[in-house]
Amino acid sequence: MTPVEELARRVVDAERLVVLTGAGLSAASGVPTFRGADGLWRQYRVADLATPEAFARDPRLVWEWYDWRRGMIRRARPNPGHEVLAAWAARPGVTLVTQNVDGLLERAGADPIRLHGSIWHLRCWRPCAAGRTAWRDETTPLATLPPPCPHCGGHARPDVTWFGEPLDRTSLEAAAQAAAGADVCLAVGTSAVVFPAASLLPLARQHGAWTAEINIEATDASGAVDLAVRGKSEEVLAEAQRIVAS
Repeated sequence: MTPVEELARRVVDAERLVVLTGAGLSAASGVPTFRGADGLWRQYRVADLATPEAFARDPRLVWEWYDWRRGMIRRARPNPGHEVLAAWAARPGVTLVTQNVDGLLERAGADPIRLHGSIWHLRCWRPCAAGRTAWRDETTPLATLPPPCPHCGGHARPDVTWFGEPLDRTSLEAAAQAAAGADVCLAVGTSAVVFPAASLLPLARQHGAWTAEINIEATDASGAVDLAVRGKSEEVLAEAQRIVAS
């Protein structure tokens, strides 16, 4: 039995399947991972832009990057990996958890738990009382940088989790509950280095789940899962789906 055949068999047999996705899932759609060679925008490192401190210092610069990124994502399309996971998620007992903010899983028809927020949602930077609740704005390009909060007129910020900020507690608790109850847990296209999201796979295994990762290269999770499948996520998932459907 090949690794992908083993993966497909586990997916078919799973009553409670949890899939954690990362930037590698969207790479085939043309969305840069911003790690390694993709880690620069102009002369800036992304890790130096995606912080509260960077926004406080130069909100227009930070929004120039996000406005550029929103335009790039708008032109992208869900790839076969997104489509396979959306098809799996239509089954009872399947939970998708994503670290991605691009919304491509949603465009493929899925409704994932978004650990890091959404690039298509904004909230007030202050925040004002009404602006604490995020609103959706898909305008690209934005007319004003930084865009204003519609409630108080102050700066709006992307509703994403920046470096140094905690994850949304409700989303994290929902993801942890799903992982703890899973009998199969997969990590797809994620380096498994960003906590607390990286703790979901070990949590699932601790509670008895069979675990696997799909990635083009070895990660910190490779030695701790039951199966490590090397390959592009969209290709591995498409092959697994062909086996599942046969």
